[in-house]
Amino acid sequence: MHWRTQIELIRQALAGPPPSLEEVLILRRLDGAPLRPFTPPPEVTPRQSAALLLLFPRDDQLHLPLTVRSSRVTTHRGEVSLPGGGIDPGDGGAAGAALREAHEEIGVDPVQVEVLGALTTFYIPPSNNYLTPIVGAYPAPFEPNHDPEEVESVFTVPLAALFDPATVREEIWERSGTRMRVPFFALNGYKVWGATALLLSEFVARLRRAGWGR
Repeated sequence: MHWRTQIELIRQALAGPPPSLEEVLILRRLDGAPLRPFTPPPEVTPRQSAALLLLFPRDDQLHLPLTVRSSRVTTHRGEVSLPGGGIDPGDGGAAGAALREAHEEIGVDPVQVEVLGALTTFYIPPSNNYLTPIVGAYPAPFEPNHDPEEVESVFTVPLAALFDPATVREEIWERSGTRMRVPFFALNGYKVWGATALLLSEFVARLRRAGWGR
């Protein structure tokens, strides 16, 4: 399937209903019950934020860049994420914020990005962000130029890697005295878990529902 045809299928998949909790990678108790909230508590005012899942062609295959967060940022140091941050008043919404942040963090030209849609907005307790993941397409091979203050490094992976069963793994971790099941994508030597694993797995689940790979 030509990458342009894939882009149109992705657009259709994003317009459909979100997948079930059973289809996404989230922290769970040992009995399988979800451990994370998806909306902020009633007494909390979260920061509205956005991130960009950017797709670009290379050798007629779609790829996406992932960032390794700098040790100088305040939260999620050293973790793998997508470029993103808080929505400013001048952004005009989540899509504008995602494009601006991607330009600042990895050098994406916002004018060249075609916004395809969005994934489900969800809450990230450690940073108090209510995050809207935006999906966009870049029309040519992309070479990141990252900001070292926010991003330690950038690596790219083929979209097909997210569909490889060998890429999805799970470990038992203990945090604050609680043992939990932690699913993650094993990519480029990194464990891509937490919020990034959640949104990437939602993206995969939507594409599978739309017939990706059939």
